[in-house]
Amino acid sequence: MKRLLPLLLVLTACQPKPAALHAPDLANGQRQFAACAGCHSLQKNVTVFGPSLYSVYGRKAGSLPGYDYSPALRAYGQTWDDATLNAFLASPGKAVPGTRMGFWGMNDAQDRRDLIAWLKQTR
Repeated sequence: MKRLLPLLLVLTACQPKPAALHAPDLANGQRQFAACAGCHSLQKNVTVFGPSLYSVYGRKAGSLPGYDYSPALRAYGQTWDDATLNAFLASPGKAVPGTRMGFWGMNDAQDRRDLIAWLKQTR
């Protein structure tokens, strides 16, 4: 058994890391934002079609003053963090049924992580 322990430690260390442990790629996050930029601004108090995403991370969903959110998003009651943004970006209609968000979702989990990381640092 004592001989197997070092071998097990080496084999464990050589295992591929789960995607969640990969460092976010901020340049990719910025590229992914291009899909959002047609409807959303990153400038404070600038509404394009959708609400400004300036400081969206950490903000309560449906709470930006002056924007007419859907009743579903106003009632959602969650704060935008890694988990809520990930779920919403993956499938807005599943995350918040009744939202008016005209976006089907972002399939790639790494792209979502990168976009969320990029949005965090654009405050």
